[in-house]
Amino acid sequence: MQAIRITEHGGPEVLTYDAVEKATPGTGEMVVRIDTCGVNYIDTYHRSGLYPVELPAVLGLEAAGIVEEIGPEVTLFKPGDRVAYPNVPGSYAEYCLVPESKAVLVPAELSLELAAASMLQGLTGHALTHSTYAVDEQSQVLIHAAAGGAGQLLAQLCKMKGARVIGTVSTEEKAEIAKAAGVDDIVFYTREDFVDRTRELTDGRGVDVIYDSVGKTTFLPGLDALRPRGTMVLFGNASGAPEPINPALLMQKGSLFLTRPILFHYIADRKELEQRTTDLFRWLIDGDIEITIDRRLPLAEAAQAHQLLESRQTAGKLLLKP
Repeated sequence: MQAIRITEHGGPEVLTYDAVEKATPGTGEMVVRIDTCGVNYIDTYHRSGLYPVELPAVLGLEAAGIVEEIGPEVTLFKPGDRVAYPNVPGSYAEYCLVPESKAVLVPAELSLELAAASMLQGLTGHALTHSTYAVDEQSQVLIHAAAGGAGQLLAQLCKMKGARVIGTVSTEEKAEIAKAAGVDDIVFYTREDFVDRTRELTDGRGVDVIYDSVGKTTFLPGLDALRPRGTMVLFGNASGAPEPINPALLMQKGSLFLTRPILFHYIADRKELEQRTTDLFRWLIDGDIEITIDRRLPLAEAAQAHQLLESRQTAGKLLLKP
């Protein structure tokens, strides 16, 4: 089978389209023929070595496809089932070996493409808005990179819960995308100070929570955009990892809360995974939320996908098609 591998850490140029051996399922495992796999920032961290992985490695963590073969003691699925999963390494490939404990059944009403596109970003959005900080109708929220795939989903989920949403974007085109996702107030971080503008929009109070996937360039200033006892949710490093801070700074800025969540701690339990995916799939089927597909690329063009993602040339989800 064909897959995208790395044998060393580095830029997009280290991604290679190689023939690799197709695995045989062991106990509790199944082979899934991939229909669509999603591209995420965490894939670029694995590639660059920011989050090191054992080499050589096939990249990718999320996909959807058809169960082709099951191993001993698999009871939840059978060959022919349509499944998706959010946390299985090796998904930039034609086939992937998937533990049944990490897969979910895709409803007939939902396309495999949308199921794949919703896994990491959709479940992350669910966790961040329902568990990390429980947004409600009284909440004022700031979302960085509001026109990106994760940003659009976060905005929609926050609006579902009645919150006021402020979003940062770089261009007029991205502003329109963010508004379509439900963002109430746009801040152009390229031409105005997002802290000053956020303070102005909240009558000097600051927001209750910031969802920051950008990292280095926005994290430290963002502490000044929070209300006293506000919450900074740092969940990405698109501009690089922030510099370390003295915890006393959180006291000085207003007894702030800081968390650095990762999705996998919010779906480690099978019951929790099923609860979140059930919600997510229902919202997609009912039209309560939408996922914007920026573009679909052949699996062999994974390097181009990484270049597009890291240069912020996307406004929505990037998908790879084996």
